[in-house]
Amino acid sequence: MLVTAGNPAEAQKLSLLHSVGTRMLNEADQEVVLRGYNVGGWLLQESYILGTDSLNSQWRIQQGLLRTMPEAQMEKFYRQYRQKFITKADIDFLAQQGFNCVRLPLHYDLFLTPEQRHARTEVIRDPQNEQKLTAYVQQLSQWYDAGQLFTKTQQLDGFRFIDDVVKWCAANRMYVVLDLHAAPGGQGTDHNINDNFRPLDLWKRQDAQGRLIYQDMTVRLWEKLADQYRQEPTIAMYDFINEPHNLNAANGLSADNQELNTLYSRLIDAVRGRNDQHLLMLEGNGYGNEYTNLTPDKLKVKSTANLVYNAHRYWCPNTAETTDPNSNQVNLLTNLAAFRDRWQVPVWVGETGENSNEWFAAAVQGLNAQGIGWCHWNIKRVDSGAGLLRVAPYGSLLTPAGRTALLRNVQFANCQINRDVVASLTQPADFRAPFAQLTIPGTIAATDYDLGRDGVAYHDDYSTRTDYRDLTPHNQGGAYRNDGVDITACPEMANGFAVQKLAAGEWLTYTVKISKPGSYKAELRVQPGSTPGQLALQLGKLPVGTATVTPGTEWTTVSLTTPALPAGQHTLRLMIEQPVSQLGWLRFVPAASSGSAGGQ
Repeated sequence: MLVTAGNPAEAQKLSLLHSVGTRMLNEADQEVVLRGYNVGGWLLQESYILGTDSLNSQWRIQQGLLRTMPEAQMEKFYRQYRQKFITKADIDFLAQQGFNCVRLPLHYDLFLTPEQRHARTEVIRDPQNEQKLTAYVQQLSQWYDAGQLFTKTQQLDGFRFIDDVVKWCAANRMYVVLDLHAAPGGQGTDHNINDNFRPLDLWKRQDAQGRLIYQDMTVRLWEKLADQYRQEPTIAMYDFINEPHNLNAANGLSADNQELNTLYSRLIDAVRGRNDQHLLMLEGNGYGNEYTNLTPDKLKVKSTANLVYNAHRYWCPNTAETTDPNSNQVNLLTNLAAFRDRWQVPVWVGETGENSNEWFAAAVQGLNAQGIGWCHWNIKRVDSGAGLLRVAPYGSLLTPAGRTALLRNVQFANCQINRDVVASLTQPADFRAPFAQLTIPGTIAATDYDLGRDGVAYHDDYSTRTDYRDLTPHNQGGAYRNDGVDITACPEMANGFAVQKLAAGEWLTYTVKISKPGSYKAELRVQPGSTPGQLALQLGKLPVGTATVTPGTEWTTVSLTTPALPAGQHTLRLMIEQPVSQLGWLRFVPAASSGSAGGQ
């Protein structure tokens, strides 16, 4: 994953990165392409990651907890949660998969003292009380003027967590990107990522002196981070503000990113004023993608050296032919590469994901072909196949039993590795490999088709979302795996799952080992549809047979007798010639002994 030239031994040593033209280089002037993972949901809880969407944001979660426990107990829970959600084991695992960087999403409240965080908690108890919020803002102003914000670096959680991640990543020769994911006041309107009390307060909220105090705080926080880490080679770059969005005239702001330009210019000069030469990454308006008035020629800074421009890619096409007429909108591959080449700056995709494996593979292979690095979102999600690691459901965060289960389930050793996600991000386009060891004679779970892309390991009519407005799930059933194949929970099956909504023209491929040559009775456990179904089997290029399924609603077993099958490892393809509702398993019994096989 680490793309370098020259002496391999030198390539293994991390050094401060800098930019020359469109490339990120280490101190030996070797190009480094960062490909990694976000560790979101850890230092800022996002409701959908934890499966608590009705709670909406971290402060809403905390508000719910405060109804059932004192503040000290809530703080204890958060200490436990942060100790367990990401550990060295998670970082070691990322390194073992070949990733070479970690993006670390941070909440600004991690850099507050307990006294300062208590003041914020008082607002959480009654967030609609404008008087309380005004008092909190004034307290921040007083601490700011007294030089008491972000100063006790040895005592503040944020610095300790950064130090841990830097240490773990350095041991694996991985870079770290510091990401201010929830900025003071909130950089937009999205509750999950902003965790703010009022939309867009970073850009609007003034203190009693008329200052945009949250912006002043943001600048000071990055100054303190620069003071602490200016010489740290493991840190690749600073990501100033995650996903600013909805900065527009409808919300009382400019139509051309003037506010972003002003703050980014302040931040760049502030960090450089601390003699810190790290790469500095800007994120455009509209969730990180739109750069009108933010190009290097527009910034009001002393130097534009070592700047990186970001894109966040979700639910969009991955084809080179698809473009946006706005050349400053960069989430599409062609626009992103053109922006890089026009402005001669490195570009990096700080977030991408939340789709099917087919979309993941197409996205990263398209970016890899352009030499553009990326950082996938997200390492963990509760009961989701889209994350790298699946966290088991835990109940309710607002109950003692739920919290106990969550603290247990989020630990690396207790997470399920989504091997199909790993393969989609790390393997070439034509990759295909067994998902499970499958033998004939024996029973094959229909859901255990091979790992690989649509058109290689399987084919499904709808395998990826490419329009953010179309919410049709790529896996209608959302279970077991993250491909386009529609898989649903099915207690009747031994593994608890079945493939559903099998349409004409779709197919599944299985790598099988035939231990005994000869003819077999092949049985298929199906739930019919409202019209006659038809399923065909093929072993390599050898037609095996076709089974017809009578219309109905009850599960049934259909069978066919195969020609002589050769021993060894083979590719078995199941083709849907006419639709059926569900498929549970395929069973192969030697024809000479094929009585009733029974069972499920």
